[in-house]
Amino acid sequence: METFLDKEYFGNTVQAYLIVLGTIALGLILVTAFRKLVLKRIRKAVSNTDTTIDDFIVDSIGKFVVPIVYFIIIYAGLKTLVWPERFSTILEVAFVVVMTYYAIRLISSVLIMLLESYIRRQEGGEEKVKQMGGIILITNVMIWILGLVFMFGNLGYDVTAIIAGMGIGGIAIALAAQNILGDLFNYFVIFFDQPFEVGDFLVIGDKNGVVEKIGIKTTRIHTLSGEQLVFSNSDLTNSRIHNYKKMQRRRIVFGVGVTYETPVEQVRGIPGLLKEIVESQKGVEFDRAHFKSFGDSSLDFEIVYYVNSAEFNAYMDVQQEFNLQIYEKFGERGISIAFPTRTLYVRNEAGMKFHINGAAKQEEEAYAETNGKA
Repeated sequence: METFLDKEYFGNTVQAYLIVLGTIALGLILVTAFRKLVLKRIRKAVSNTDTTIDDFIVDSIGKFVVPIVYFIIIYAGLKTLVWPERFSTILEVAFVVVMTYYAIRLISSVLIMLLESYIRRQEGGEEKVKQMGGIILITNVMIWILGLVFMFGNLGYDVTAIIAGMGIGGIAIALAAQNILGDLFNYFVIFFDQPFEVGDFLVIGDKNGVVEKIGIKTTRIHTLSGEQLVFSNSDLTNSRIHNYKKMQRRRIVFGVGVTYETPVEQVRGIPGLLKEIVESQKGVEFDRAHFKSFGDSSLDFEIVYYVNSAEFNAYMDVQQEFNLQIYEKFGERGISIAFPTRTLYVRNEAGMKFHINGAAKQEEEAYAETNGKA
């Protein structure tokens, strides 16, 4: 038995192989037992706490630290043996790649968690977190670039040349993609300044709709007619945007006109009647009602009120009820609502006979005679 254990294969004895395998197996068993027994109970305990930081720490240990420990145990065990130079190089490269991979993922998760915690503490934080897709993508790209540069440096490559090449390539890309970079910077403006959020109803020029998604380059809006409208982020930040989601209540100004034949006593009572109609509705605040002006064909009244709701349908329901009551109550009082009219006054002077058709005929004869002479 001792003779078998002393035999050498690839520069190592059988006994050395068995010791390494036993050590690796024992280490993997201990780590697995920790993950299934200890870590599982810790995760269950922290799930009942109010904070989410402890949940993140426990999840990170299970996702990143435990796999790293697995690989370190295997790597450390194999390093105790004698290997050919080529295999040793492969083992070193594999170790650096695996450690860099898990380190990048761990750092990325920590930074994103900290960023989410910071944003949640701001006003409207939960809505902002839902729009972090672009921020997360850019953060991951930057971390992976730095991580890969660090990895190549550890593998013996000239990192200075790589960084210089990236700088020259970055300048070329920036010149070729100015519009894309402009939209990217405006994405950050939208994200941090928050002129609108997903779910807001916007009016931009003659376009309107509900914001569906805010992307790195474009923002997508679902219009009332059903189609999807796509704006570049630069267009939105350079436009005048009406955000009706931010509106707490609506100020409504509307008018009604009555005929000039309306008696002055009724004209004096119309503002009070309009006030009574407005105040009869729930969720509405009356502001004013006035005899505004003498129109071309009507006596014009202006009414101002507030609807304590941002919903357009709620406003239209209120306005419809106002119109119905105005029509009904004006009719009960014999007040005529004006419509465009025109009164024609014709003066008939003594000794002059005036007839429209005759005048038109005389004009035609005079025109023909003039043209004939010409």
